[in-house]
Amino acid sequence: MMKKLRLLLTLSVICGIFAGCSGKEPDIVVGAKDFTEQHILGHMLVLLIEANTNLKVSYRSDLSSDVIFAGIRTGVVDLYVDYTGTVYSGHLKYSDSTDPEEVHKVAARELKDKFNLRMLDPLGFNNTFYLAVRTDTAAEHGLRTFSDLAKVSSGFIFGGSAEILARFDGIPNLKRVYDMSFKEERAMDGAARYIAITNDEIQVTEVFSTDGFILEYALVVLEDNKSFFPPYQGVVVITDDAAEKYPELPAVLGKLTGILTDDIMRDLNYRVDMLNESPGTVAEKFLRSRNLIR
Repeated sequence: MMKKLRLLLTLSVICGIFAGCSGKEPDIVVGAKDFTEQHILGHMLVLLIEANTNLKVSYRSDLSSDVIFAGIRTGVVDLYVDYTGTVYSGHLKYSDSTDPEEVHKVAARELKDKFNLRMLDPLGFNNTFYLAVRTDTAAEHGLRTFSDLAKVSSGFIFGGSAEILARFDGIPNLKRVYDMSFKEERAMDGAARYIAITNDEIQVTEVFSTDGFILEYALVVLEDNKSFFPPYQGVVVITDDAAEKYPELPAVLGKLTGILTDDIMRDLNYRVDMLNESPGTVAEKFLRSRNLIR
């Protein structure tokens, strides 16, 4: 009963978001979630489609993960960028593997079988959790990997979100896997922890691998050498209906396959978050630089 109620509530939110479509319907609705990286990627999809097809495109952004997934399942969103780990563990409730290829394979198969959705090949970047330290801290202690950090972690203060400090696939189990311990663990939000690590109030923090703040604060991202955190490779998800109705779409969207590395995505996010460029401008500049649009 509760599941049905949640679904009805989610669908009512979607209907509200997409209300006012009684006029001429777009051929394709591109969706995006509610953070910088998604805004950039959403604009890339729109620009690619408009430059390579004659389709009329509508763009809907700032959708939560649950709302956009419900939207594509019900056909009010035709395509968007998701993350393999989000689909695998968040939507499909699997937790068996952290191997990128296996996670993508299972997620793609299950989306197809259960929801008539297609997951295309990875875009190239993996926006997963990492631990990061200051450049001088890494140099002083020879830190390159999580295992390196484990050897000296008892002398460091960790600062991270309340969520990562509590969840099973967060700090509690990470410490067990790496035999790691911290002098102290502090819950703090993103902005606060970047300031805290700059001021040496904490020495270790969590980051997302494509976070533009990494560049702003010149942090060293350590390698998760035991692959503790699941992969979150960026992937385009499209409905079977849209792919069959417009068979040119998968090939057009496939132009992004493999070209968006962690470093590239981090730089694009930095341009929006730190240099105040608009997501649309950043997306267009990148696509033009790769001759993907003219």
